[in-house]
Amino acid sequence: MQKYLSYTAVAAISLAFAGEAMATEWNVSLWGKRRAFTEHVEKMAELVSAKTDGDFTLNISYGGLSNNRENLDGISIGAFEMAQFCAGYHRDKNPSITVLELPFLGVETLDQERKLSMALYDHPAVEADLARWNATLLMPSPMPQYNLVGMGDAPRSLGDFEGLSVRATGGIGAAMEAVGAVPTSMTATEVRQAMDSGVVKAVAFAPHAHMAFGTIENGDWWTANLNPGTVNCPVVANTDALEGLSDEHREALLGSIDEALDHYVDNYTNNTMEAWGPALEERGIEVISFDEASLKAFEEAVAGPAAAAWIEDMGNRGLPAQDLYDFATDKLAELKGGS
Repeated sequence: MQKYLSYTAVAAISLAFAGEAMATEWNVSLWGKRRAFTEHVEKMAELVSAKTDGDFTLNISYGGLSNNRENLDGISIGAFEMAQFCAGYHRDKNPSITVLELPFLGVETLDQERKLSMALYDHPAVEADLARWNATLLMPSPMPQYNLVGMGDAPRSLGDFEGLSVRATGGIGAAMEAVGAVPTSMTATEVRQAMDSGVVKAVAFAPHAHMAFGTIENGDWWTANLNPGTVNCPVVANTDALEGLSDEHREALLGSIDEALDHYVDNYTNNTMEAWGPALEERGIEVISFDEASLKAFEEAVAGPAAAAWIEDMGNRGLPAQDLYDFATDKLAELKGGS
């Protein structure tokens, strides 16, 4: 009887461990707070849990696992299974996707940004680039064109940017430098303190970030149509963790990408942008618009040289830079053509 009970106990314990093994938890490293920029990750967590009856959960942390500049490093060593980062925060670590941060690339809508990014993420050179970090690109965080919120005298012409200290990363920084501004690269979470202390007088962000990180609390003016570009901020998974999922869990995750992005774009369009105009008006922030001739001259002075410099620089690093640039611009032209 004692032997029988011991076998029963062992069997019960084995079943308990087997049941526990079926559940999967992933840690997800984000930063800041929940906002439009993270809604696709939040939606994916909701969908994955629902599809697996709670057996697969994404535990989202805002700054508790890593700082934003080190999320890709954390992914590489398996410190967490999923993370978001921005290419411009560390362009040397992910040079291939910085092609999407070139100034005046010509992306006009969130849908174009979404589709262009997803296409580029499947490019063999991009996959190989991120594989160095044991990372698999899952989805972008599509954002509209960046514009500036600034303090003090508003720029009335492009010449008025001369000497202006501005937070601007990647290609946007190159664009601002071309009109005489002094760009500084810093992460979103550092920006408010930099404005408060006077380190920067203006900040280039998409609307959601201006609201989420408080630049409009300091701002006196907003450039409505400068539109120098945007940044590319992917969501990635640790490749080993992704491959280690059961077929059911992997399908739940990957099969949720489109719906998560649909939710993201809908929320950004119908909630964030609807709130943006009233937020500026409530704070008395002046809206600055530049004439078409000035904008055209700005684009012509920046776009070609920036692309040529990027192609040369990345080619020297061993990337198929011209191919990546052509792929991105051809795909964008296709998207604009509606084909």
